[in-house]
Amino acid sequence: MSRTDSPDLVDSEDPESGEAFEDVAPARGRRFGTVLLALAVVVGLALGYAGGLLTPIVTRPGDDSVEAGFIRDMSTHHAQAVEMAMIMHTKAENDQVASLAADIAITQQGQIGTMSAWLRDWKLDPTGSQPRMAWMPDSEGSITNGLMPGMATEEQLTQLRAATGVEAEKLFLDLMLNHHLGGIHMAQAAVELSGDKDIDWLAGTMVASQQREIQAIQIIKSEL
Repeated sequence: MSRTDSPDLVDSEDPESGEAFEDVAPARGRRFGTVLLALAVVVGLALGYAGGLLTPIVTRPGDDSVEAGFIRDMSTHHAQAVEMAMIMHTKAENDQVASLAADIAITQQGQIGTMSAWLRDWKLDPTGSQPRMAWMPDSEGSITNGLMPGMATEEQLTQLRAATGVEAEKLFLDLMLNHHLGGIHMAQAAVELSGDKDIDWLAGTMVASQQREIQAIQIIKSEL
């Protein structure tokens, strides 16, 4: 069966020029209001879930497998990115920041839907018996205060909720940059450790899109 790839969020070619971000985040302006964005996120989740169900089942990964561990951990990782993006979208004054936040929320929620569908197909619970990052052999030290690589602390989330204007936008971009770096690290490890072609496809998609978003973040940061 065919799969619906998660949309690439950006298409940056020259991160040192202002032209790159025009491809990265098309001038959507305030295309998404808060209610519309929330609806789009729900639709993205449903489409991701439906797309995941289209994946043919040849073998089912076990509860303590690399595949199950990655899917569970990345779902949690993505959920925080969606949360931060939704927070930012409601208060962003800069159209590029608002557009980027909307893209992140919709795309990552769609990927959560795909990953949830796979766990269901594999007859596995959303949470397993293994600790966070146990699927990565060299993960010792990558968990800080119970948080996976790149994840924001509760204090940082509180700061993001309270911040306004350019201060909020800069904080969001900094937090999302670290978040993406951590997510890329996890996704690259999944590609290396898993022999599952679907995991390779999804993780590879995450790496590519988040690398391009990092370029977009750097461009926006330089213009704020």
